[in-house]
Amino acid sequence: MELDLDFVRAQFPAFSAEETRDWAFFENAGGSYVPATVSDRLARFFVDHKVQPYGAFALSKQAGEEMDESYAAIASLINAAEDEITIGPSTTLNFYILAQSLRHLFRAGDEIVVTNQDHEANIGCWRRLSEHGIVIREWRVGKADGELDLNDLEELISDKTRIVCCTLCSNLVGTHNDMAAIAEMAHRVGALVVADGVSYAPHVIPDMKSLGVDFYAYSTYKTFGTHQGVLWGSRKSLKKTEGQGHFFNEEKSRYRLNPTGPQHAQIAALAGITEYFDDLHKHHFGQSDLGLHERARQTFELVGDHEAKLANLLLDYLKDREDIRILGQDH
Repeated sequence: MELDLDFVRAQFPAFSAEETRDWAFFENAGGSYVPATVSDRLARFFVDHKVQPYGAFALSKQAGEEMDESYAAIASLINAAEDEITIGPSTTLNFYILAQSLRHLFRAGDEIVVTNQDHEANIGCWRRLSEHGIVIREWRVGKADGELDLNDLEELISDKTRIVCCTLCSNLVGTHNDMAAIAEMAHRVGALVVADGVSYAPHVIPDMKSLGVDFYAYSTYKTFGTHQGVLWGSRKSLKKTEGQGHFFNEEKSRYRLNPTGPQHAQIAALAGITEYFDDLHKHHFGQSDLGLHERARQTFELVGDHEAKLANLLLDYLKDREDIRILGQDH
């Protein structure tokens, strides 16, 4: 079975709009277009019930219900519990808040490992902790291939290591890093693992019950949604954080790591992401008794096959060019 591209394109208003229909879109790394399931929900919230949610009157209740639907949908999508996720304005801000929430655990001389392969979101917030005496160790890619070598990480990790920060998908060459091996090394010395999934989530639906990391974050605006970021933490790891929000939200899992407060309409629209994934699944596979997470993973296998076909067309061409050297995997 192949991905039905005509059906996929039909879900996105931008691909039929007069202003954009003749353009080829190459900016997914900066943010993807949204399907009608997302834009319709966003417009409905702003028009039908743009009020403070969770109040006593009908419009307020409806606003809260739509936000709750999105929290549940995103949690189910990544096979997590609702009280394990925070939805904030961006992954960069979510990581910054996370770093501040864990700062109380560190003492001068403690070490944090970052890579030079990650997005700045998962580097800069940790480097700032050097102002408090934390030592930052950098796991660097090889100059020949642009890849991270696990042997180099082994040399960096010690009994002083408190956190290992790494991307699931290289921001340089697109390789998927061996997160299971990275987590095993880090956990061996009691360190936490903070995984950046921003460049991973558009291609792979993660399973938080088996990924093996302590914290994971990705951006919904790069996965067909509004400009929000999802931060997941295991319950055990979240207990180590200090709340960064308003004091009266200290015991509320959604808000304690989101000092900005929830962006109501943007969050309410996020359920449109999983609605779109379900539409794709139903179109290709028909009715199913699978759960949302399993349906999405099955759909993304089709997407992955299509991506690989396109990538190999380009790579096969580039490999024949004597004036070009390919870093990373060539297939």
